[in-house]
Amino acid sequence: MKSRSFLFLVILFLSVIGAKSQIITLNECQDMARENYPAISRFSIIEQSKNYTLANANKAYLPQLSLEAKATYQSDVITIPLDMPGVEIPVPDKDQYQIVAQADQIIWDGGKIAAKKEIVKTGAQLEEKTLETEIYSLRERVNNLYFGILLMQEQLKQQTSLEEELQRNYDKVVSYIENGVANQADLSSVKIEILKANQQRIQMESTHNAYLNMLSVLIGEELSVETGFVRPPVLNETSLVTINRPELEMFSAQKATIDAQTGALKSDIRPKIGAFVQGGYGKPGLNMLQNEFDTFFLGGIKLSWNFGNLYTFKNSVKTNELKKLSIDTQRDTFVYNLDVKISQEQNEIEKYRKTMQDDEEIILLQQEIKDAAEAKVDNGTMTVSDMLKELTALEMAKQAKLLHEIQHISSIYTLKNTTN
Repeated sequence: MKSRSFLFLVILFLSVIGAKSQIITLNECQDMARENYPAISRFSIIEQSKNYTLANANKAYLPQLSLEAKATYQSDVITIPLDMPGVEIPVPDKDQYQIVAQADQIIWDGGKIAAKKEIVKTGAQLEEKTLETEIYSLRERVNNLYFGILLMQEQLKQQTSLEEELQRNYDKVVSYIENGVANQADLSSVKIEILKANQQRIQMESTHNAYLNMLSVLIGEELSVETGFVRPPVLNETSLVTINRPELEMFSAQKATIDAQTGALKSDIRPKIGAFVQGGYGKPGLNMLQNEFDTFFLGGIKLSWNFGNLYTFKNSVKTNELKKLSIDTQRDTFVYNLDVKISQEQNEIEKYRKTMQDDEEIILLQQEIKDAAEAKVDNGTMTVSDMLKELTALEMAKQAKLLHEIQHISSIYTLKNTTN
């Protein structure tokens, strides 16, 4: 019984540790946000719709069957004005009946079905690339929230160090008062700083929780304050220069769709060749002079050519070429704006890199000033209020260093999102 209880406690402890040690990376957040996005289901809808439409297009190659029945009454019928003794030429009845079944088979349709299938394929590809462009915009939102959480977590850690330092100074001032080195006003100054630090923590925790909640909604998974967010590695900027955005593929898909439409225009000006078989039963049959019900059949090959499409063909092709030129202009404008944005983001990266070079030295120098201030307070040559100013300056320097580090990594991943 004791062994079972011990085993239960071990499992419970491990599950608690596992829950608190949840680790998540930026790439995982990006992947989960993509899968959780409601519009992602449209990919399968587009694919299924394309397959059904292509299947319908292929059925045009099957024999096309038709059935027609009619009964008519004519005001006049064919007669032969021949009057010969002993010869009676039959006259068809004015009421006639006919039922006909016909099968038509395409031999060559001028490429019309193939062009239609190409339009379906390129249209589906365009829908997919457009949807991919829409989903890509999620990346920036995930990046902003992820790096915001990273910054809040680091600042909360730093805030804990500040609070511990303020508490240590509070205890020292209490001892100073007991020794007659400090007074109650000095203790009040430290207490005020402790209260301010507590207010800052409340604001940081509120912002941290808001970021966590928003990111949880995006990725579809509950995140908590115990979740560990891995700081992404610093990427090599040279690998981020090549532009590989989904919008470029969308522009290419748009041009491919127009090319498919031009192919359909070409198929419209070509002749069509088909075979047909027709069988029926009626009165009269094929022999119009036989005034009785009879079966009949006929078959053959037919050619059709609609010359009317030639009138508009050239203008329609030129219109499509202008549409492609318009798409090229949109693509060039998009790349131009990206180049400007990339240049700005590269300057941001360089700015943070240079700023970070001085952060460590500033902290070291400020630490020396703070230590010297504490020594002066111990010797009674500086007030506690002045020493607290130096302590605040040191903590601000540390916060600035954290901020610059996160901003540097964030700016690199912003460039990555801009280019590819």
